[in-house]
Amino acid sequence: MTISKAILPAAGLGTRFLPATKSTPKEMLPIVDKPMIQYAIEEASKSGISDFIIITGKNKRAIEDHFDVAYELEEELRQKHKDKLIGEINSLIDLNFAFVRQGKPLGLGHAILCSQSFVGNEAFAVMLSDDVVSPDEKLLTDLIDAYKEHNASIIALQEVPIENVSQYGVISGLEIDKGVFKIDSLVEKPQIEDAPSNLAIIGRYILTPDIFTILMKTTAGKGGEIQLTDALNELARNRDVFGVLFKGKRYDAGSKIGFIEANIDFALNRKEFSGPIYEYLKSIVNSN
Repeated sequence: MTISKAILPAAGLGTRFLPATKSTPKEMLPIVDKPMIQYAIEEASKSGISDFIIITGKNKRAIEDHFDVAYELEEELRQKHKDKLIGEINSLIDLNFAFVRQGKPLGLGHAILCSQSFVGNEAFAVMLSDDVVSPDEKLLTDLIDAYKEHNASIIALQEVPIENVSQYGVISGLEIDKGVFKIDSLVEKPQIEDAPSNLAIIGRYILTPDIFTILMKTTAGKGGEIQLTDALNELARNRDVFGVLFKGKRYDAGSKIGFIEANIDFALNRKEFSGPIYEYLKSIVNSN
């Protein structure tokens, strides 16, 4: 029961980052020196995944170019004896990429449905690249291990402050093992008074292929979009669905504050940047 394929929805308009995302995909915005989508690809690759289906839309050609060979750039770097950089830009070249166009922005559920012919009849991962975790974390690997144990769809969960539940899909469920929940129901962005818990769904999933049949029948929900959460709620009525609680640090890099936090923390964790960044931050604190 291996997981070899991952879907990365990347067709959104990125309106929270306008004007930067008017012509640049949000997924290509850099965290230090890599686009945020590359961190997700690297995370999946470390978990044994080699085939990637990226769901794109208008003005997303830069994503395709990023994961393609750049012969002219390589030749220029070679002439300048920058072999290390050649290795870095080709670090993912042995992976397999397919790009599927989502013609209309009909939501996450619809984006996943667009990948059905590529996925086939096997379980697969879904990764939202603006949910960024540290490269040292093994969140996706933990989800894959849980899938192998339970042979069921697995959702990454994180505890959030109760006042923030309306920003997330939220689950109701029973903890059957430490950090593992059997999910009873899911609701998309509930009001605080209607939230069944403070266990929020974050952007990592292992899904069984029967989700496609449900997505085909799922009507538009919150925001007029086909919500994956609604389809998973229906799935949980008919078969087991589990959640794995993530205790590590996650950055909502789809928000400006989360994006800035990720850049600072990732820079501080890089030997070549940590000293100057730390000194700069200290000087800011001292000046205030």
